Amino acid sequence: MSKNNPQKSNELAGRYYQVDDYQNQDELASGLAMTHEQVSDSYMEGEIKAVIDDVNGKNIEVPREGYEQE
Repeated sequence: MSKNNPQKSNELAGRYYQVDDYQNQDELASGLAMTHEQVSDSYMEGEIKAVIDDVNGKNIEVPREGYEQE
């Protein structure tokens, strides 16, 4: 982005995903649609064996009801 056009930067920064972005051909719409799809897929898939990184760099498994720990 050029420093000569702060209005365009503000316009891009305020943009968010729209359903029409899947049909639009511009780079921003395509990127928003792709990111939306990735986030949606990750959210729907979830993670059964979620872990938390502790301060020592070890992974601590998050216990979940209904799933046996291996």
